[in-house]
Amino acid sequence: MGRPARRGACMAMLRTLSILLSLLVPADTTRSPDCGGILTPSGLRYLAEVSKSHAESVLRRDLMAPPAPAPSPASPSRNQITSVKVDKFSLTLVPDTGMRLSIEVDLGLTSAPSTTKEMRLSILADLHVDMNPEGNLELVTSDCKPTLEEVHSPEETGSKSSGSDVDKQINVEKICLEVSKLLLFPNERLMSLAAPFPITPSCQVQYLPLAAPMYSEQGIIISLQTTFQVAGTVIPLPVSPVPFSMPEPASSSPSHLILAFSEHFYTSLFSALEESGALNVSLLSSLTTATLAERITQMGSLFQEDLPVVLQAVTRSSPHVVLEEDKAIVKLFLTAQIGAGSALFQSFLSVNVDVTARLHLSVADTRMIISVAAIEDVELSLATSDVGPVLAALLEELFLPTIREEVPAQINKVLRQGVFLPHIASFTYTDVNVTIHKDYVLIPCNLQLEARAGEANTWE
Repeated sequence: MGRPARRGACMAMLRTLSILLSLLVPADTTRSPDCGGILTPSGLRYLAEVSKSHAESVLRRDLMAPPAPAPSPASPSRNQITSVKVDKFSLTLVPDTGMRLSIEVDLGLTSAPSTTKEMRLSILADLHVDMNPEGNLELVTSDCKPTLEEVHSPEETGSKSSGSDVDKQINVEKICLEVSKLLLFPNERLMSLAAPFPITPSCQVQYLPLAAPMYSEQGIIISLQTTFQVAGTVIPLPVSPVPFSMPEPASSSPSHLILAFSEHFYTSLFSALEESGALNVSLLSSLTTATLAERITQMGSLFQEDLPVVLQAVTRSSPHVVLEEDKAIVKLFLTAQIGAGSALFQSFLSVNVDVTARLHLSVADTRMIISVAAIEDVELSLATSDVGPVLAALLEELFLPTIREEVPAQINKVLRQGVFLPHIASFTYTDVNVTIHKDYVLIPCNLQLEARAGEANTWE
């Protein structure tokens, strides 16, 4: 599918997501979604596909346990299950309700060395994801209907008969009670969605569900609020004045999952980095005090030896991110002390530096890689007003090349590990397409189950 077609499908999908996310906004105005996602019917089919072999393993473990020995040789032989094969395993969307799990299992039973028969265990269960009092998402079974029947060969007369003679051995009610365990995303993995993820050694991000998901024809929709921690403490961030909303979709998406992030999310991210001090940078200039004194004679009397000139920049106000079509911009507001000396830094001038940088967004596994692609504009102004315009122009000539080169390098170093996307344990993202729109970023992708250590991934 070409880029225009993918974009059209994704834009259409998000029109419905916009409405549904707005419905999920709670009355508490301090909790407002800044990102969200939709698990599509294609994603549900994939989850069913990778869960099939897992379900078969669970059922084999539970059903093929050796039966207890008969009390005496005269007692009739008990049925022993000798084979379990999951023939059908599907997970479909039920709009406004949840999901429907349909399973058909072929069982082979032996009651004596010469007596074998086949049974068909069918399970039809209605599931939904709820939010428990602790604020975690959990998979809940709202209805489950099991049936167990004997399968006759075509040569045999009559129809399927009841498997009541083995009902006591196969506890179908217990299977229904634990039917959600047959899926490959149990509640432990759903809880991992809200785990804190590191950004830098002192800064973490956490995605908190605001409410139980909603179900539409387009998929399962969840709204999330991002919190950031610095040194283990949640930092206060300004609440977006407008709840996160996007255009209504008109068609389904072929991707398993669509993630969406608001402009406010990215501004909050850079604000958290500012709070942690990660945006305070030291920029090494190509100049030395001696070469600087050749252009600014007053410098000659300040330093007795030739030292590298350094700009020590700190943020003076919070960064701001602006999203436009195919373009993400971050604006940084810094104050730089220009000076020299490594062991003992001596500042001789203070300047305000406003940087406008274009961001590049990509995804690797479950991380969003954010990097500065280019510096679009730098405004340098003197922090003190008692310096003439000639010196100001000279400072721009001398230090703008350093700022344009070093600021992207330093920020990219801070963000080199990327920012974890919302995800559940054991799944990663493939076939990712990042598109930047006005006010939000869209990330349609496919799910991929990670292979366990020592095992090949047989689900691709």
